Amino acid sequence: MKFLSKLLATLFLLAALMGGAIWWWLQAPLSLAAPSVELSIEAGASPREVAQAWVNAGVQADGRLLYEWFRWSGQARLIRAGSYEIHQGVTPRDLLAKMVRGDEVLEQLRLIEGWTFAQVRAALAKAPALKQSTAGLNEAQLMALLGAPEQAAEGRFFPDTYAYSRGVSDLTVLKRAHKAMQKRLDAAWAGRSEGLPLKNQDQALILASIVEKETGAAADRGMVAAVFINRLRLGMPLQTDPTVIYGLGAAFDGNLRKRDLQTDTPFNTYTRGGLPPTPIAMPGNASLLAALHPARSRALYFVARGDGSSEFSDDLAAHNRAVNKFQRGK
Repeated sequence: MKFLSKLLATLFLLAALMGGAIWWWLQAPLSLAAPSVELSIEAGASPREVAQAWVNAGVQADGRLLYEWFRWSGQARLIRAGSYEIHQGVTPRDLLAKMVRGDEVLEQLRLIEGWTFAQVRAALAKAPALKQSTAGLNEAQLMALLGAPEQAAEGRFFPDTYAYSRGVSDLTVLKRAHKAMQKRLDAAWAGRSEGLPLKNQDQALILASIVEKETGAAADRGMVAAVFINRLRLGMPLQTDPTVIYGLGAAFDGNLRKRDLQTDTPFNTYTRGGLPPTPIAMPGNASLLAALHPARSRALYFVARGDGSSEFSDDLAAHNRAVNKFQRGK
């Protein structure tokens, strides 16, 4: 009995010591090969693979011990895929908690109102830690991947700031932007004013892109939309310079000349009536709403005042006076 008592006491002491050692290890900072260690965990990676991946990335610990901690905690299956970064001082508890929370390192891509699709692709190419999976695709191939093969890419992505995990595909970000634009367009179209000379959502998006490019002061947005709506109703040419510039493409050198206004392209709204065939840029939500809820006005003309705002006129005579005042200083 004495021997058995001593054996039990020894086993209890060893268990206590082991428990204490484990508790101490869980609270102690892990040794790292660098001030910070990054790891991207792929979807479907097993807890054992995750533990070893951290060791391979620079966590100086036994991968088997990390795995046993993940398993013993009961949270191993709660580890989320994503991009993670840890720093000196992180403990095994901290490491597991970060992965279970999905506390990822996120990058950001900002798409700006008024950008063309070419500018969107340039921004994607420069975005940090974004997997470039669409760079070799033309626009038709890209839109087919997005499930919209009938759409032109121009104007179809909502301008916003998009957070993404490191290593995610650029197609993933584009899908989010495309879905966001369609959602905003659906909502704006559903609540549109009555009697607009717009046949469908595509025309609304095209008009919104023109409003986006023509608006200098936010307060004028509804009036800018009203001018183009009024012209469409009357069958007047829209005669908007941004569409001409878009149609010129790389040939535009920053100086719009009279000959440019006379050079016919599908986007020249001086030589062709109605709306151009596609949007000319990404409109923001304010421009979408303005295009579908234009101000109540009979204005047919506007001219820049020189301070970002515009002067609106109902007839040509008043417009000519405004041009003389604000553009020619007469």
